[in-house]
Order: sequence, then structure tokens, then C-alpha cells
Amino acid sequence: MRRHLRQNIKQLTTSYCNGFYSPRHVVDCALDDAVKLKDLNAFIKLTPELALHQAKESALRYHEKQHRSPLDGVTIAVKDNFCTKGITTTCASKMLQDFVPPYNATVYERLANAGAVLIGKTNMDQFAMGSGTVDSIFGPAKNVWSSSLEEKDWRIAGGSSGGSALAVASGICYAGIGSDTGGSTRNPAAYCGVVGLKPTYGLVSRHGLIPLVNSMDVPGIFARSISDCVDILNVIAGPDPFDSTTIPRPFSSIALPELEHIDLTKIRIGIPKEYHCPGLSPEVLETWAKIADILEDEGATVKQVSLPNTASSIFVYSILNQCEVASNMARYDGIEYGHRADDDRSTEELYAKTRAEGFNSVVKNRILSGNYFLLRENYQKYFEKALRVRRLIANDFKNVFENQNTDERVDILLTPTTLTDAPLYKDFTTLSNRDQCAVQDYCTQPANMAGIPAISLPIRLSKQGLPIGLQLMSNVLNEQTLLTVAKWIEAQVDFDCFNNEQLYKIRK
Repeated sequence: MRRHLRQNIKQLTTSYCNGFYSPRHVVDCALDDAVKLKDLNAFIKLTPELALHQAKESALRYHEKQHRSPLDGVTIAVKDNFCTKGITTTCASKMLQDFVPPYNATVYERLANAGAVLIGKTNMDQFAMGSGTVDSIFGPAKNVWSSSLEEKDWRIAGGSSGGSALAVASGICYAGIGSDTGGSTRNPAAYCGVVGLKPTYGLVSRHGLIPLVNSMDVPGIFARSISDCVDILNVIAGPDPFDSTTIPRPFSSIALPELEHIDLTKIRIGIPKEYHCPGLSPEVLETWAKIADILEDEGATVKQVSLPNTASSIFVYSILNQCEVASNMARYDGIEYGHRADDDRSTEELYAKTRAEGFNSVVKNRILSGNYFLLRENYQKYFEKALRVRRLIANDFKNVFENQNTDERVDILLTPTTLTDAPLYKDFTTLSNRDQCAVQDYCTQPANMAGIPAISLPIRLSKQGLPIGLQLMSNVLNEQTLLTVAKWIEAQVDFDCFNNEQLYKIRK
């Protein structure tokens, strides 16, 4: 294992300042590892020329004692639904296979301005519609914790941001950027044994993120530690004039207290009873209970709470998701950009053939379902009713976080991230995309419905040697408390994402 990978971002950049490591050395290692680990299929496109140029510029800044930020020279990977100027942005689809954006997404622009080094664009489910990173025209991503990468005996990486999770879990990059619409950052983070943060809706700009569901999409962060996650968030968060949905107030950088100064006696932890659901594996349940006990032993108040509309959440999410997909996918017609069919008999024929060729069956099904829900005779029965239930779901969270009765109020919700450890690809593909999303997103998508921040952090390995993660959720804009509690739990479990025999085998 490369020695610099044992350092977090702060330690790495300190090493740069001291001259112990150079950005060029770290980037060379990252590009070399990306090639060695190509069987994981984490990347759609590597950007070696850009990465080496950025590393050279970063090294010069460190030499002149003028580094830009705590991220200068830090390697990152970006999901391939964030626009990157001059670099193809495909959404893992035929429709955008050759699309080269003329501008950068705000998230990547801020990272690049901070001196971060882009190693490449990562694999994903087509247009972010999935929970396994298996529906990509570039092939499925394979979990680095799999005991084998042969045939179909490998584990899924989770999705839809599985490529970015793999880039971090395999040690290629220090951080990754994903998108989170119903758990697409937290789900692969749990399966791959890394930290996955979904910030409050509107805290991070969506400008340049190719939309799936505008009212729920949030740029997400992958990292190997809470500290690294905070360093990334502090750079990318804040209002953006290009995105009217960002929160207009200035963002104050988050600084977490030292471990010995974290006092849990004033923290109230809620355990939602509805998340103890069918399909929850005994190992995940045991892990959930163990962490609750550890928090209580440290002095935190741990109590059961109720989020009564949780069971309805996945149905509401499916309806609203498909309605917004039908709207967002209407822009892909073969006229202005993207794939264009070789059929010019009529405009209608061009539209139809372009969309038939450019979208896979998952996207087509969601477009058809969304348009059905939005028909005049169905609008009130499905779409408006789903919006009303979404409000009830959001109120469930508000009732536990802002209850007037302080005895009933909690600061943090502790839940599973996924119901099991990472399933085998051959088992995962026995169910349809829609059914898998209903199972895989059960614990994660309610946070997107309410717009609240949530984080998944790895806790331990299952009996099969696969990561098990838990999720923390908190009130809107309460990232400070959320990340502080996450940091304390991280220190107690001391999970090592490089304690992975398969990773060593692949590197050799």
C-alpha cells in the first residue's frame, strides 16, 4: 500500500508544504493505480494530461509557498453527470456519449479553483437512474471488496454513484463527487466502506449537474474520513448566482471540535422504529443496536421515535421521480446536442428514433410512467397526492427535530444505510431496476424528500468480509452537529477501508 494513502487530506497537504511528498508523485500514483484497477470499471474516462498539468501547477505553488487551499494538489474523481469543460460528460448513456460541455459545473469549478486535481470522470447508472451502477453503456462497476471479479461472482458497488465510491475506496483518489437523489451517494458509500455525505438541499450548487429530479438532486461527497469530507464541503458549499435553488445566506466553514472536546451528554439520538423493516439483515440490525448502545454509554440520550409516513415514502418518491424525469428527459431530441439518429424523413421520426436509440429501457420506462402520472385525468390522483404525502414525510422529520416538547425532540436520527451488505451482481439483477431501487433506497430516500442532511459512515465488516454502514440524519443546515457525532462514532469503530485482501491482490 502506498504510504501517502494512510494520510488524510490535511496530513497530505502538510507533507506537500514540508516537501515530503509532491503533488506530481501522488498524481502519478493515482493514474498508475487507476490503470491497475481498471477491472473495477470505476472510471468512464481518465484525464491524465489535465491531471499532470494541474499537479505541475500545484507543485509550483507549494514551491513558492502560495498554495491556494487545503485541497491544493489533492486527487479527486467526479461523477460523469457533472459538466466538465472540454471533457466528455456522458451520464453513462448513448444519448450523451459524445457530449462535450462548454462550461464547468459549479462544484467542479470550485474544486479546480481550490487546486484539486481531477483524475477522471466516474461510472454511474445511466442518467443516475439506478442503485447498483450496473446500467451503464460502459459496463457495470465492480465492488473492490468482492472476493472475485470473475464472471458474475462479484459484488455490486451500489449506485448510482458507484464509480466515485470505488475511486475513493480503492485509494485512487482522496475524494469523489457524486449526486444524491434518493441515496445515490450514501448507498454506494455503505457498500464500498467509505464516508458518503448528502448535504442539505440548496447548500451546494446544482449548476452543471445534469438533472434527474430537480427538487431532490444534491451533489454528494465521498471521502475516507469525516475530516476529509468536511474539507471538501467547505470548498464546494455556498450560494451560487447560477443556481436559484441554493440557500442565499453566506456559508460559514465548518470546523469540528477535537475528539476529546466532543460532549455527547447534550446530544439526543432518535431511533426511528419504522426503519426496522422487512429485509433488514441480522448483522445490520446488530450493528445498529451496538452503535446506539455505545452512544448511550457515552452519555447521549437515545430514544425510539416514530416517522409514521416512512412506509409511504418509497411510493411517493417513485411517482415524483418519474414525473420529473419525464420533464427533464424531454430536452434530448437530437436537435441541439447529444445523439442524433440518422433519420431525416420528418422531425417526428428524428425525435422518435433518436430517443429510441439514445435511452435504455430503464429511462424509457420512467419517461412513460412519468407522462402517465402527469396526464390531465391522472394529475390530481397521482402527482398532487404524492406532493401532499411528501409534505407529510417532511413534517415527520420536522416533528422530531423541532418538537415544541423538548423531551420529544432529537438532534440526530440513527438508521441503517442499506438493509444488507453488498449483494452479488447475479442476485441483484434478478429483480427489475424499479424493484431494486424500492429495496435499496428504503432507508435513504426519505432524507431527499425532506431536504435534510444525511451521512453514511462505515462501521464494520460482515461475516462475508463486506462493509456495513449506518446513516445519521439531522435537521436542515445542521451539518455541524451531524458531522461532529459522525466524527465521534468514526473514532470509536476505527474502520480501515484498506483492510481489504482483494484490493492488495488486484494491485499486485
